[in-house]
Amino acid sequence: MNNITIQEAAAPVTPTALKERTFSIDVLRGMALLGILMANIEVFGTPTAMHAIPIGMPIPAFEGPHRWIHVVILTLKWIVIEGKMRGLFSLLFGAGVMLMTSRAERRGIDGGRIAETFMRRNLWLMLFGLLHCCLIWDGDILLYYGMIALLFLYPCRKLKPKTLLVAGTLIGLTFGTFSFLNFLGAPRDIYLDKQVTAISAAQHAGKTITDQDKQVLKAWDERMKSRVITRDGPQEAIAEATKDYFSAMGDRLQIYLGPIAGAYLFLNIADEVGMMLIGMGLYQLGFLSAAKPYATYAWTAAAGLLCSVPLYLLGMWQVVKSGFDFLTIEKWLFIPYYLTREMSTLAIVSLALLVVKSGRFGRLQRGLAAVGKTALSNYLMTSLICQFVFVWGPWQLYGKLEYYQLHYVVFGVWAVNLIASPLWLRAFQFGPMEWVWRSLTYRKAQAMRLHQVAA
Repeated sequence: MNNITIQEAAAPVTPTALKERTFSIDVLRGMALLGILMANIEVFGTPTAMHAIPIGMPIPAFEGPHRWIHVVILTLKWIVIEGKMRGLFSLLFGAGVMLMTSRAERRGIDGGRIAETFMRRNLWLMLFGLLHCCLIWDGDILLYYGMIALLFLYPCRKLKPKTLLVAGTLIGLTFGTFSFLNFLGAPRDIYLDKQVTAISAAQHAGKTITDQDKQVLKAWDERMKSRVITRDGPQEAIAEATKDYFSAMGDRLQIYLGPIAGAYLFLNIADEVGMMLIGMGLYQLGFLSAAKPYATYAWTAAAGLLCSVPLYLLGMWQVVKSGFDFLTIEKWLFIPYYLTREMSTLAIVSLALLVVKSGRFGRLQRGLAAVGKTALSNYLMTSLICQFVFVWGPWQLYGKLEYYQLHYVVFGVWAVNLIASPLWLRAFQFGPMEWVWRSLTYRKAQAMRLHQVAA
């Protein structure tokens, strides 16, 4: 017995075999991968003046005959997509950390070997992310995922599920909310607005304003000017986005190496680490493997939707009524962002797992699972396709489509993902980038073709 234990401890960490994959997690990962494109399509395809709100587009979204179509699309995206798919992807990344490390620990592999493999795996992921940002698109998340895994997730893997769930929730609601609002400048906007309102009331009452009041009014005037969408603004953004490849590559590098690098790092860690910890806790509880009773998922979905959907509808109604005033957007959509995101993400996960448990829509489930198994390859391929469609290719559609038309591109890319992934997996057990990542992680070329695995 002791000899077997010693041999197992000395054994190398090996990649997860096909038979060890969890179908429900692959389905969720595929769903998240497709949903992230829906959330990111404005960033790929058009300049906008505000996060996740299509104001400041070259073809105004909320004027003209398609105004209400755009309002409906935007509302549905805030309920189902915005923040939720990114949150789901983070949640599943945390679950993946638990899957890899717990599987190796069950085999009795030495902790030092596990840590070494884990570090190698995530350092390679960070390099992929850096290359993705510099060479393809500046909206990368891979570098931050690898960094968070090394700094936070590996040390936290031994925590109890309840501790992980509570910690993840609190981090999202506090650290996440603070960093997001601070990055957008919302606290300063709201504070200045209150000061300006008080000064205006004093002026109407015939009081003389002080030098300090004048400074406040000047700061508010500058802030308002920065929010004004000029006629030339979108065209300048289009010229910036479509300039030559190497100049754009230098600009993308600034995200990681320039003066804004610290702000982006802080924002992404705050945005992702909470959901990753929640994912680790849910994995330990068996929630993500669809192992819980139907009632558990039904009640979770109902509670999450009943709490989040009314807030989204009320917030969007206030925003539309205000004419998409930036302060109204900050107050009604951005301040409760992480509260509604956490509730609705868990609701969407629960609804998806109910479908998985039911066995319905089997062909769609298998297609999503195939996308999930090849998520890294699909993630990078999606960036390449979108950059070709909007910037690099002969069409150069960046800034030329209406808001609703951007989503035709989404559906086209989804079709590629859902068709190409199952076809690829008929012959291979990994996606091409998954094979590269695994081979580098385990320092050995992995068997790629299915017949090699069977042999």
